[in-house]
Amino acid sequence: MHRHGNERNENIVWHEATVTRARREQANGHRSVILWFTGLSGAGKSTLAHALEERLFQMGMRTFVFDGDNVRHGLCADLGFSAEDRVENIRRIGEMAKLIIEAGVIALTAFISPFRSDRERVRGLVREGDFIEIYCRASLDACEARDVKGLYAKARAGEITDFTGISSPYEEPESPELVVDTGSRPLDECVEQVIAYLTDHHFIGHRESLRI
Repeated sequence: MHRHGNERNENIVWHEATVTRARREQANGHRSVILWFTGLSGAGKSTLAHALEERLFQMGMRTFVFDGDNVRHGLCADLGFSAEDRVENIRRIGEMAKLIIEAGVIALTAFISPFRSDRERVRGLVREGDFIEIYCRASLDACEARDVKGLYAKARAGEITDFTGISSPYEEPESPELVVDTGSRPLDECVEQVIAYLTDHHFIGHRESLRI
């Protein structure tokens, strides 16, 4: 049984740090934020997140990518793909991403995260403006055509159950902060689109223009 956040231990006390998020952001020269990439398997979430991280890193930003497959090798290795486990998977990632932005770092997460309720639950963990939902939009046909892991073929053959887009639903974001057409646009254009958003909304840029 998974231990969820509503189970409290009366002996646990929250300690306030003197080195605050604001001080870390000031030292880093940019704001911290959760960039939550969501979309079908094969939509290009991980590819975009890592390409964006490389660009941000070259710009001197502090970043960290949470990649779906990588996280399931460690933090969420005990979870499967049932509805309950998917909820717990996203809950853990949300809590980790919250810690990362408290450290003053830009957190990039690449997960299908198919259910709106799960994504909104993560949004609710942080203050307004800290959660940027980025919908990596690609048609099911485009994702199946990529299918580098052969997962769609296995799902179509019934070898994989609860597969998003085939035997389990994907709930498209209704009002994401950003929609990136990863199914039709070149990767470099997608990266530039996110960079432009972060710059226009003063997450990154010249120190004097940042709203820290």
